[in-house]
Amino acid sequence: MTQISGSIVLITGGASGIGKLMGRKCLLRGASQLVIWDVNPSLLEQTIAEFAAEGYNVWGYLVDVANAQAVQQAAEQVIQDVGLPTILVNNAGIVVGDLFQQHSYLDIDRTLGINIAGPMYVAKAFLDGFVSRGSGHIVNIASAAGLTPNPRMSVYAASKWAVLGWSESLRLELEQQSKNLHVTTVTPSYINTGMFAGARGPLLTPILEPKAVSEAIVQAIAANRIIVRKPSVVYLLPLLRGLLPTRLFDLIVGRFFNVYTSMDHFTGRPAPAQSETDKKPNL
Repeated sequence: MTQISGSIVLITGGASGIGKLMGRKCLLRGASQLVIWDVNPSLLEQTIAEFAAEGYNVWGYLVDVANAQAVQQAAEQVIQDVGLPTILVNNAGIVVGDLFQQHSYLDIDRTLGINIAGPMYVAKAFLDGFVSRGSGHIVNIASAAGLTPNPRMSVYAASKWAVLGWSESLRLELEQQSKNLHVTTVTPSYINTGMFAGARGPLLTPILEPKAVSEAIVQAIAANRIIVRKPSVVYLLPLLRGLLPTRLFDLIVGRFFNVYTSMDHFTGRPAPAQSETDKKPNL
């Protein structure tokens, strides 16, 4: 069991959406310190002020997780200001939601930078400390898009497939070093946070509510669960892909479950303001 009470929790993309909800739930479970990394200065400041007004110890840093140098510098500052985190949640992510040929080179670089290089950079920045201490819990928010192809999600899906492979490999490496080093990989379908505005939930796969997803993740941290998939039908995807011929898989998942048309009306939300600032502690 990972003890949330008394722990230092760091969440990337923690100023809004399920990141903010997970932070609140960890504080309610007794986390001693919450560290939030985000690129949106106004949301970060609002969230820090909100939690601080409730009496919680919360630290905010402006960090672009796609910038390796910024991540390393911010990690060093966190350790100096707050201490080595106990729980690290790689939650920051973006999606473009367009046909591949309509992606710009910047779209590709930014999506891969935030969605897969970012979690690697963040984990690496703290991993030596985790291993030396012999304990720590890393949570990587992947996606059901990492389990199935989907039109208008090619680059996003690629990034999340990469998260799955890296996260599970990291788990095995850490388990070989200490029984108290844990990795949880989360693969949710669409979540109603605005990030996937306009997307339609496939058959038997309703748009997920953020509160339920965040609660499931926090429970999984406490229970040291390896994989969290939401909704439950997502557990079928690896089985179907392994057993069915590709064309039959396309027919069942794409046409019957309507996965392949789920992004046809995607609009998304406006991109948050980006910052070149590496850190801004204790807003």
